[in-house]
Amino acid sequence: MPFFKGLMDQIEQNDRRQIAAKIFDAVLQGVDPYVLVERYVDRIFAAYQDGNYRKLLLISFGKAAYLMARAVTDASGTILFRGIVLTKYGHLPAAGLSERINYREAGHPIPDEAGVKATDQVIEALQAADGQTLVVCLISGGGSALLVAPHENITLGEKQQVTRLLLKAGADIQELNTVRKHISRIKGGRLAELAYPARILSLILSDVIGDPLDVIASGPTSPDQTTFADALRVIQRYGLADMIPAKVLDILVCGDRGEIPDTPKEGNPVFQKVENLIIGSNRKAIEMAEAKASALGYQVVVLSSELKGEARDVGVWLAREAILRQRQCHETDGGRLCLLAGGETTVTVKGGGLGGRNMELALAFAFELKGTAGITLLSAGTDGTDGPTDAAGAIVDGETLIKAAAKGFDPKDYLTRNDSYSFFKAVGGLMITGPTGTNVMDIQIILLG
Repeated sequence: MPFFKGLMDQIEQNDRRQIAAKIFDAVLQGVDPYVLVERYVDRIFAAYQDGNYRKLLLISFGKAAYLMARAVTDASGTILFRGIVLTKYGHLPAAGLSERINYREAGHPIPDEAGVKATDQVIEALQAADGQTLVVCLISGGGSALLVAPHENITLGEKQQVTRLLLKAGADIQELNTVRKHISRIKGGRLAELAYPARILSLILSDVIGDPLDVIASGPTSPDQTTFADALRVIQRYGLADMIPAKVLDILVCGDRGEIPDTPKEGNPVFQKVENLIIGSNRKAIEMAEAKASALGYQVVVLSSELKGEARDVGVWLAREAILRQRQCHETDGGRLCLLAGGETTVTVKGGGLGGRNMELALAFAFELKGTAGITLLSAGTDGTDGPTDAAGAIVDGETLIKAAAKGFDPKDYLTRNDSYSFFKAVGGLMITGPTGTNVMDIQIILLG
């Protein structure tokens, strides 16, 4: 009987892993950038015709840039005047590219020279725009690193150094972008400034909790809510004042003194003809997960669509919540419960390992879950990448740490070294999807039986 029960438990665990993967797949389909933009194509061309514009300029940047742009080009006929698409390496297809679009790939999360050159082309196109131009901006997560135009007084290398220091320190996306906006020539509303007096219609795929327009991709077409003083506070909060390049610190200090103009704010005339629309977000992803889980016979509880904080701490909280709610499973229909969460955690890097926030969250979850049957977690990034790896995240259950012990691995050592990718590669559990072409933060799917 114990052998038979163990076999049945293993079958159920495998089933839950497959079901979790199906739910994640439904999420990706539900936030397909092509479909989301396609719903607004008529609005784009109506604006073009009603405004009697003579030029249509398409600027698409971020991890979802290609699919967002294709939805417009597929329907544009002969209207499109010029287009530039800038996305992450590996996010463009090998064939099927429109001849009317200038396609570029660049580095993420650390900006590179390819991003600078592509952004120079964007700036040139925007400066040529006039009152008879409709600029369609398609914006998605990753745009802050990809659309890179360092302040004239600093080099790309200096901006790269600032980005690395903030990422390693565990700064969240709001903090990171607060600094990046104030050492850039195009972020924080400056794209709108460059394009003025052209009209701008921005369709935005949000990868930031709460969907703040001035934070997504560093808010290139929206009024900036932050100041040079805010950027300095971020630097001071993480004790980086003595580490960042002197020229960068000088820009922030001079800006705080009023010696350098701040980013354009609410009420600035450059925003009079700008319309920013959120067309997809993490909330939409959770809605799709909820619908799929319900269709598969699960009762669904959404824990949060605004998860943030240290990844391993969030992993512990989710595990304890799952264990607590598992005790209530007998009260649900068929004893099948699905817990959903979404958002974006951070990792304070202290070791030299390889990993990402979803894998670190999953490993911390597994520690709390060791030996507990009937609980499975899938934690993954909707963009298909978790940190500087080829994995989107990981799947764990109560057997994960038991398998590790059987193979002689010390999970605590991997967690201490921020080496979650190496752990899951050795033990099993990596979630590898490849680039998905979308980006609405992360999602956690917990199945209880």
